[in-house]
Amino acid sequence: MTILRTSVRTGALRSRSFRWLLAGSTVTNLGNGISPIALAFAVLDLGGSASDLGAVVGIYALADVLTVLFGGVLGDRLPRQRLMIWSSALLAITQGVVAASLVLGWGSIVILAVLGAVNGSLGALSGPSSQAMTRQTVPASDLASAITLRRLSQNTAQIVGAGLAGLAVAAFGSGWAIGIDAASFGLAAICFTGIRVAPVLAPERASMLGEVRAGLVEVFRRTWLWVLIGQALIYHLFYGGASGVLGPIVVGDSLGRPAWGWALSTMMIGFVVGGLVTLRWRPRRPLYVGTWFLTLTAAFPAAMAFSHSLTLVLLGAFLHGFGLEIFSVGWDLSIQQNVPDEMLARVYSLDQVGSFVARPIGLALTGPIAEVVGFHRWLVVVAAVMLTSTLLALTVPDVRRLQRHVVPNPVIEAVP
Repeated sequence: MTILRTSVRTGALRSRSFRWLLAGSTVTNLGNGISPIALAFAVLDLGGSASDLGAVVGIYALADVLTVLFGGVLGDRLPRQRLMIWSSALLAITQGVVAASLVLGWGSIVILAVLGAVNGSLGALSGPSSQAMTRQTVPASDLASAITLRRLSQNTAQIVGAGLAGLAVAAFGSGWAIGIDAASFGLAAICFTGIRVAPVLAPERASMLGEVRAGLVEVFRRTWLWVLIGQALIYHLFYGGASGVLGPIVVGDSLGRPAWGWALSTMMIGFVVGGLVTLRWRPRRPLYVGTWFLTLTAAFPAAMAFSHSLTLVLLGAFLHGFGLEIFSVGWDLSIQQNVPDEMLARVYSLDQVGSFVARPIGLALTGPIAEVVGFHRWLVVVAAVMLTSTLLALTVPDVRRLQRHVVPNPVIEAVP
């Protein structure tokens, strides 16, 4: 309670617009915590294999990657709030169709793949705007706490969502669980209508590709930015398939389906604990410290490789979430403090593209490769690659040297 009262005194929650942003993103993430688990078991219950599951999730990720660059450009051209409202409203409709297809018995793996591609595209259009919106809703002195509060709410909602997913799938089936996700998007659209912020001065209009190119120039101006985006590419190439494809199968077969939900919930608990730590702990070099903690993410696939032990799996999941959260807060703060506002949505979109462009490949290839190599052996390979790539990022001078901006906390400051 003391930690949370400290964050309130910093002023982030005094902003009405930030509270609406926080509420909308929280309910969205509640649904997002349910959807992956429900979707995985929906594919398996329809008779799909590990490769089928990888293909469905991979198509969603591919659509997200192909669309997110346009979302970044639009987020720097148009009112970001408007993109967030319309994207959430349309996602409520498309996820509602997915839920209806499963509940009413006319669903198929093809339908899940096609509507998954639509959902991936819609989410990508508003994702960069949602991230860039944080800086518009709070004064600079409260930016660090606002970032942490958003991530805490996101992770807490996903903990609850993952727990609800296991219960909902077991009690009512995957279709009703996905229906909860659809409702969460509708509620988020309503919340986003309450945001009131000053418009960002749009850059001089160029072609869509020209504006993407300008974003690339901004990314490659900063070594720490493109190096860690590259490291994230490797992470998602290997871990994405390990978690999205092998996790439900390996852990579900060895320890039961509820155990996979518990593992994801425990990982989210690690995120929350890491977020609480960052409310109080503000290291002078957030990227350097955060990248060291990022090495802990290798613990989860390593633990899944020995999935006969539930305790080991839960410990690995917790360490993964804890380390990734401390890194993510420092990463987000570094971008928000160092990238101009008129470029922020594009940089976030390029961050997402660079991070996730290899995820569809990993999802598609994990099933076939793991069936040849062996599921448990491949998880060991994934853990080794994740650890090695993170240690290599620590050798880059700009990652070690970048420092946090210290902004004085004013006595009185107007907040929209």
